Amino acid sequence: MLGIIAWVILGAVAGIIAKLIVPGDQGGGLNIATIILGIVGAFVGGGLYSFITEGTVVLPVAAGFNFPSILTAVVGAIIVIVIWEVIRKVLNK
Repeated sequence: MLGIIAWVILGAVAGIIAKLIVPGDQGGGLNIATIILGIVGAFVGGGLYSFITEGTVVLPVAAGFNFPSILTAVVGAIIVIVIWEVIRKVLNK
């Protein structure tokens, strides 16, 4: 149960930071979309990190609430935001 709570908190922090970094109209604040964005970002970032360091994609597990975890989740969330914005622009044409 504490692992799920840690993922939600980490996801919220990563999602908020990523939204502040990436320009656009994603909206701000803490909501369920921000948390989901951060959690998805944590998986994307963790997968990319394991691919770069180990050569294989390993799904991340909760490594704790520390700077490397937050940084990895934020980078992943930024990637997810950019991909989402590109998809949104293509579909709105």
